[in-house]
Amino acid sequence: MKLITTLAASTVASIALSSTAKADMILWSDMSVTGLTGSGYEVDAERQHTGTFEYVAGTTWGDVFVFYDATSYDSDTQDNIGFYGEISSRISMNKAFGAELGGDVLADVLLAFTLENGRGDVETFLSGVGFDWNVPGFNFVQTNVYYRSGINTDSDGFQLTPVWNMDFKVGNSKIVFDGFADWVFNTSDDQYATNLHINPQLKYDLGMALNGESGANKLYVGVELDYWKNKYGIEDSQFFTTNQTAASLLVKYHF
Repeated sequence: MKLITTLAASTVASIALSSTAKADMILWSDMSVTGLTGSGYEVDAERQHTGTFEYVAGTTWGDVFVFYDATSYDSDTQDNIGFYGEISSRISMNKAFGAELGGDVLADVLLAFTLENGRGDVETFLSGVGFDWNVPGFNFVQTNVYYRSGINTDSDGFQLTPVWNMDFKVGNSKIVFDGFADWVFNTSDDQYATNLHINPQLKYDLGMALNGESGANKLYVGVELDYWKNKYGIEDSQFFTTNQTAASLLVKYHF
């Protein structure tokens, strides 16, 4: 079963990356880098500095999202640098198969896949169903429901992941409010606790404020909140705190 899961994860990653390389399939794309520095983290070092690379694309068959974090820990008790990333691909029933699903509220139904990978035994393959919604005031709202299959762990289970993005005018610029939440539950390992990770960002379009419309959607400054109940599936206790509320300052640049 582990071998099958590993092969499936590799296949999805290969499809996602090879497809984005074909220009005729890409409807739009965006690439960005983010620098964050903050404190209040649990389990790992209390203060952390993270560099994040992100790539997202809409294609003729669905969408692709890739991100990788490189984190520097202010700690003398663990490795100074940690790496973690995800490769996600969703196949649209409307775009890929002409299903004509959805309406005023539900916009699309998608097959959703994600490969989590990083330093240590953290590889997990997620497969499930995604839903795109039409919600007034939001640029997009998604909910993805996955089954988690551990490649080198035994913590199989379910995950619900909503994702959102909205913006609103402020003076001669705008503020963007976006983020995601991961709720992992009903896991096969009794030692792996149900956990909830909520990660919103509030960003000011500094490029637009400085250069008008020509500088819009390029340079952002803001804050990120990182709330995580039972971080990494470790149950919070009086002996070991794993409920986290951390805050970071951020700078983000879109190429």
